[in-house]
Amino acid sequence: MSLFKFPLNLYQKTALITSVLLCILCIAWEWFLAPLRPHGSFMVLKCLPIVLILPGLYRGANYQLQALSMIILLYFLEGVSRLFEKGLNPWLAGLELIFSSIIFFAVLKHLGPLKKAAKAKKEE
Repeated sequence: MSLFKFPLNLYQKTALITSVLLCILCIAWEWFLAPLRPHGSFMVLKCLPIVLILPGLYRGANYQLQALSMIILLYFLEGVSRLFEKGLNPWLAGLELIFSSIIFFAVLKHLGPLKKAAKAKKEE
């Protein structure tokens, strides 16, 4: 029996699982691992855009994957900007960069053939 109710391919599963891991990382980072302010901050809410997309990713909705492909770039940029801080932040930023890159390329690999097929169908 599969964990997923809907038939998701490898790229969709990769994007979903890595998105959950990125949410967990963001919450842990800003709550207790290396928060901007002692005892956590409202930066923990930065995971909300991905959390709102997770149900659509679980269902395999392509429009949610398209939205994720744009939103994930913000997490990539945050990872790049926080890569040069002190303490634990460079390691956490590196993980954020890895997760956001995996998500982005998984989404592109899934949506690429769909976009080509839609374009070919439109040209007919």
